[in-house]
Amino acid sequence: MKRKRIWAGCLAAVLAVSLAGCVDQHPDVAANGTVDTDNLRIVATSPATVDICDKLELDLVGVSSSTLSPIPERYSDVTQVGTAMSPDLEILKSLNPDYVLSPSSLQSDLQPKYASIGVNSLFLNLKSVEGIYASIEGLGERFHRQEQAQALVDEFNAFMEEYKQKNVGKESPRVLVLMGLPGSYIVATENSYVGSLVRLAGGINVYEGTDQEFLTANTEDMQTKDPDIILRAAHALPDQVMEMFADEFETNDIWKHFRAVQEGKVYDLSYDKFGMSAKFNYPEALEELQPMLYGEAS
Repeated sequence: MKRKRIWAGCLAAVLAVSLAGCVDQHPDVAANGTVDTDNLRIVATSPATVDICDKLELDLVGVSSSTLSPIPERYSDVTQVGTAMSPDLEILKSLNPDYVLSPSSLQSDLQPKYASIGVNSLFLNLKSVEGIYASIEGLGERFHRQEQAQALVDEFNAFMEEYKQKNVGKESPRVLVLMGLPGSYIVATENSYVGSLVRLAGGINVYEGTDQEFLTANTEDMQTKDPDIILRAAHALPDQVMEMFADEFETNDIWKHFRAVQEGKVYDLSYDKFGMSAKFNYPEALEELQPMLYGEAS
């Protein structure tokens, strides 16, 4: 009997790009796209890619450095290669990796750098929850971890089958999502990770219909969208960003004319659950969103 996959369509659509960006096909790749994983040297350059490798029980020779995301125990003694956005190319090259795994959101910047030091790279689509599981399936096939990957995908499907019933029949709120950086902010669309969580929770992004992850929009345009709810997230340095948002909403008079502000429906999202890349704590993120979007206990 075929395994039930309620999100198969989403996974298939994302899988096409989830492993895009190989720099020269590696010689140990077989005709079916898998590789001989004996003694394979893999580096994961972001906390999210490290977590995926941990779930798939893959050994790593290099991991990202992060003060905000703990490194899984199995990699506690593994060489750190720098941050996700700026991995140390000298350290990377010295590790002589067969593959370097990074988020696809950084591909345009990192792929030329990896090519310059002659290392193979795979870029994983971590822009949505569906994307992370498509990436897991792709890695499972490539690195002979099909069993581990299938267990994770089955867990996701079971969760979504139950979760999608939670808000059936409820009116979908229209949501403006702001992504802040120290001193500025942009609009997060449904194609961003935060936006994908809002979509999974049943919310409608007021800037839907674009293929971009983030947009620059002025407050006058935002006001014309008349969002029911405003969500504020941080790209980095969350304490500074939330202080910036508080000051912006207090001192910029136009925000006082937003219905969401007048009704007290402006919420700050937890940095550890609503970052730039999909993570395995998405159930907790959806639980946090529930009372914000529907005004009730989750």
